Amino acid sequence: MGPGGGGSAWPLAGTVLVAVATSLAAGGEDCLWYVDRNGSWHPGFDCDFFTFCCGNCHQRYCCRDPLRLITERQQRHCLAF
Repeated sequence: MGPGGGGSAWPLAGTVLVAVATSLAAGGEDCLWYVDRNGSWHPGFDCDFFTFCCGNCHQRYCCRDPLRLITERQQRHCLAF
């Protein structure tokens, strides 16, 4: 390859690698108990490996979409409010 050839692909490849590693590390993330918008209590549950807790303060489910991820820290923040 000549000068500058192919170098522009590395930042994108690095970003993709970090995103994949992050989602794998988050696999098995637990969904903590929560209260939905109607005031109903829902017990916590575990997500399978390669999935994680998704949703928001009032609705939780397991998924593989890192954009919908809600961390245990964010879930605990929901409980405080």
